[in-house]
Amino acid sequence: MTSSTTSTARSPALSARLPAALLAFAAGALLLWGAGFAGADALHDTAHDARHAMGLPCH
Repeated sequence: MTSSTTSTARSPALSARLPAALLAFAAGALLLWGAGFAGADALHDTAHDARHAMGLPCH
């Protein structure tokens, strides 16, 4: 005789997800705002340094 049990995965309540969503939204907005006002040289240097930090070749 076999019995099957079903488990339902419950998602966290809205009150638990809201702070994480707000933090992610604020971080994304800050990055977009910063990139919007940054000069082309600053963006290039940042991308170049990030490539070096990840060990990727450049130039």
